Amino acid sequence: MDGNLSARLPDGSILCTKAGCHKGFLTDDDLVVIDMQGRKLRGSGNPTSEMAMHLACYEERPDCQAVIHAHPPISIAFTIANVSMARCVLPEVVLTLGTVPTVPYATTGTRKLADDLRPFVREHDAVLMDTHGAVCLGSSVLEAFCRLETVEHTALITKTARDLGGAKELDPAEAVRLRSMGLKRYGGPPAAVARADAPGADLPKACIGCSGCANPHPQGIAPASNLRMARVVSQPMAPSPLVEAAIADAVLRSLAR
Repeated sequence: MDGNLSARLPDGSILCTKAGCHKGFLTDDDLVVIDMQGRKLRGSGNPTSEMAMHLACYEERPDCQAVIHAHPPISIAFTIANVSMARCVLPEVVLTLGTVPTVPYATTGTRKLADDLRPFVREHDAVLMDTHGAVCLGSSVLEAFCRLETVEHTALITKTARDLGGAKELDPAEAVRLRSMGLKRYGGPPAAVARADAPGADLPKACIGCSGCANPHPQGIAPASNLRMARVVSQPMAPSPLVEAAIADAVLRSLAR
């Protein structure tokens, strides 16, 4: 039942899911058409209560043709744990998305949330909202969905690495090289593409100023970004007593043979 989808139609109106519909069983009756002021043009029911957020994306990004908002569980957990995903960890993600910033908390469905989202979507195709969910933009619904999948896939890999003892980050120079290459090869937000050859490309200062030890310098955080960075420390895992016992038992059985 959570989340909502929208797409820009050729005449400039917006096709979107209506409030209270199940996204796994959508029918024509679950879709409504609105104008850029949020007024319903046709369809039964009311447009999603978070339509202001979608309209903000279309207003800020003329290149955007589709928006998906969903509640990917692991990604949301990162925001609840106050751990930012605006990090350069996976090469493929740096190439295609850059980093995934977190928008500070605001009440769902409000104009404030929509306005707070604006500076982030100007620069990014995928963002997280504190304790709320993800917003992904694309040239089609499928592209927006693929970006949503990439965000949650990244969250799963990063969480698994942290559970295993630590998540190492890419070398800063390599991260910049990858991002510049990705912007030229795959495109991205126009504001980001324009910085493809700039020092650091469109990556946040925390990535560019990273010491390489997975603990960005505090002064490397861009004040205007509102990104909350968390220490990611690599450390060896303490062996579990159960694991040690199992290993000892396996060794004894081997010797007994």
